[in-house]
Amino acid sequence: MTGDMAGDVVGELDADVVVVGAGPVGLAAAVHARAAGLDVLVVDRRTGTLDKACGEGLLPGALRAVQALGVDPPGQPLAGISYRAPGRHADHRFAAGPGRGVRRTALHEALSKRAADVGAQLLHGRVTALRQDAGGVEVELVPGGAGGVVGRGRDPLTLRAGWVLGCDGLHSTVRRLAGLDVVPGRRADRPAASRYGLRRHFQVPPWSDLVEVHWSPHAEAYVTPVGPDTVGVALLGPRSVSGAGFDALLRSQFPELSARLATATTAGSLLGAGPLRQRSRRRSAGRVRLVGDASGYVDALTGEGVRVGLAQAEAAVRHLEDAGAYERAWRTATRDYRALTTGLLAWASSPARRAIVPAAERAPWLYGAVVERLAR
Repeated sequence: MTGDMAGDVVGELDADVVVVGAGPVGLAAAVHARAAGLDVLVVDRRTGTLDKACGEGLLPGALRAVQALGVDPPGQPLAGISYRAPGRHADHRFAAGPGRGVRRTALHEALSKRAADVGAQLLHGRVTALRQDAGGVEVELVPGGAGGVVGRGRDPLTLRAGWVLGCDGLHSTVRRLAGLDVVPGRRADRPAASRYGLRRHFQVPPWSDLVEVHWSPHAEAYVTPVGPDTVGVALLGPRSVSGAGFDALLRSQFPELSARLATATTAGSLLGAGPLRQRSRRRSAGRVRLVGDASGYVDALTGEGVRVGLAQAEAAVRHLEDAGAYERAWRTATRDYRALTTGLLAWASSPARRAIVPAAERAPWLYGAVVERLAR
């Protein structure tokens, strides 16, 4: 995005919209807000090109949504999805053309440049307080980041905006400060039931043009081609399993995949995420909106996070002045994701987990219909 702002200019900043979080959803919201003629400031405590533990597969609908923002990040074509277990597999190729495996860093770079090109500005800082009145929101933050300091020292700054969009992920600061967090209470929200993700890249030519989802008794492994010589491997499972670490989990739960990758060189850092399940009381509080993972998240099982988040970003900007309309649009945008992911997660958490891949193999029409619903 644009270069860091410094000196007296920072203290005078006002914006129509402050977007908290410079991930794909936050940057998409910034692009939409600029298209609506609004002044936009994106705030994130992180600097440089941002990465995240995720599957990195853009299904066809997500790819179209990214391209509609005016960006076309490099990657590897994805022709479909393959569910796999020892001795069994069910494959479905997308009916409306391929998706794309895109490194999260490449996606961030493309969206960051686009947001800068349309006039959004970036401020590095950590949000510490929100105060609202009838006319706007005051955002208090401590400026600075690992890659440089914005403003004079690290004294707190107070910015005033008409609206705040909380696009700051699973562990959203905006959600907490706006009083929209849900205190864990249900069985599915308790630590023992929480699920986590780990992701690592391997330097090896992709052996398939499908996203492979390997199912073991206790975890899932997502293999996504992201370049001509690179695959990403994301492991998902409960804390009792994922806590063993990436290498031990790969060897114990996915021996066939582990053997295939045994001679491959790892690339980049091992990243983790979780707990994945997050809930919010609602999506709005006054002039604050929650968007993307910050608004609530079920699980990464169906790989829809980017598509659903981008749809929310567009809806949040379109309905800035109508919290009820945004809530309805949010429910529409997330309905399929919530229903399919909740259902599959319940199945995967039951004694019938081992039947998932055999059922997909025996009923390819049903498996294909589900994949197409996710891919649209």
